[in-house]
Amino acid sequence: MAKVFRPSNRESRILSRIETSKERVRQLAIEQAKNVSEPLSNSLAMKLIEEKLIHTTSKDDIQTQIAASLEKLGRSDEFEIDYQIAPFRNLVPRPHIVSLYLTAFVVEQLIHHRSVEDIYGSDEEIYNCINHQVSRFIIQ
Repeated sequence: MAKVFRPSNRESRILSRIETSKERVRQLAIEQAKNVSEPLSNSLAMKLIEEKLIHTTSKDDIQTQIAASLEKLGRSDEFEIDYQIAPFRNLVPRPHIVSLYLTAFVVEQLIHHRSVEDIYGSDEEIYNCINHQVSRFIIQ
């Protein structure tokens, strides 16, 4: 027979604190993304085009779409965010929530935008490019 594991009160408190701190970091990152949406979207659009991960007819359209996605991230509840990033959750070992959300946006939604001709590179390359720019603007 398998032993039933019942965590002690002390273990429960420690696990609760860990979960609370993870959630606090996640909410702080989303809040910071909302505050720096304009410079972050400009930087992301330029970097994705420079690294030839997105082939587009208009950089401004890409920047506008990324800024709109960041605004939507700030208004979304936890379920909507988790639903959006679900296919990419295992992309990297410890993903940044904003980078993961933007990667999912680029791969699944931005590809259908009228000014995007094609998206090149693997999901991991796109994530790394986005994460590099996000880490410049948002404290992790």
